[in-house]
Amino acid sequence: MDALLSLLDLEPLEVNIYRGTNRDLGTGRVFGGQVFAQALVAARRTVDGDREAHSAHGYFILPGDLKAPIVYFVDRLRDGSSFTTRRVTAIQHGQAIFNLSASFHIAEEGLSHQPVMPKVPEPEALAPELSLIREMADQIPEPLRPVLTQDRPIDFRPVQATNPFNPSPSEPTRQVWFRVIGQLPDEPLLHQAILAYASDYGLLPTALQPHGVGFRAKGLQLASLDHSVWLHRPFRADEWLLYSMESPVMSGARGFVRGAIYSRAGDLVASVAQEGLLRLRKPK
Repeated sequence: MDALLSLLDLEPLEVNIYRGTNRDLGTGRVFGGQVFAQALVAARRTVDGDREAHSAHGYFILPGDLKAPIVYFVDRLRDGSSFTTRRVTAIQHGQAIFNLSASFHIAEEGLSHQPVMPKVPEPEALAPELSLIREMADQIPEPLRPVLTQDRPIDFRPVQATNPFNPSPSEPTRQVWFRVIGQLPDEPLLHQAILAYASDYGLLPTALQPHGVGFRAKGLQLASLDHSVWLHRPFRADEWLLYSMESPVMSGARGFVRGAIYSRAGDLVASVAQEGLLRLRKPK
């Protein structure tokens, strides 16, 4: 958990300019959820008062280089009476690799409704994903084995366990419980940033499930194109959250996935949507 908190603790370089480090998750490039979360942190650092993010929308422009730090430039677009708007550009090697638009809102009371949380087994009845991956370590290519089996700051517990190295066709839906391992400070930004980080984990591969294609299949080019998160209610990322995902469509080498994140009490705390590139290259 300390490594994750360090990842989100950006270094201020100048007014509205911050720098972040990277964590290798075995993809060969910077994890999209990391860039999204760091950009959200950079945006919030420029917001005065108790306003918290209610929506954030990002576009992935170029793959991130794991060996280089990322510099975040924040544009202060608007400071209104109820809402604050920020735009963040992530830079590596002099080029924009990602941009984010985020809006922050004061706390208000109002009308409320939501769907019912899906009925799934409790997290205590499910095995951690890391344990499942370690059990199939012999199927992981040797160069990736240390990275994919390393300790994680977030405990993911899939409701439907799958083998990413030998998948079978299934419905384009997925549910997983997750929470940070350890207790976090009460700072709302930290909990929002960790949810944003986790919201990109395993989301896009949901669109591959009907086709029986694993996200590490040979010839598959997989990349997030855009990612959006709406934050509806306060929550804690060190308490169990249920992430329910579904992919209603894939066409033109692009897959669309949406998700809903619930607290254990059944409150819908966040909604997620993403489109990504899922291109199968034919062998030459």
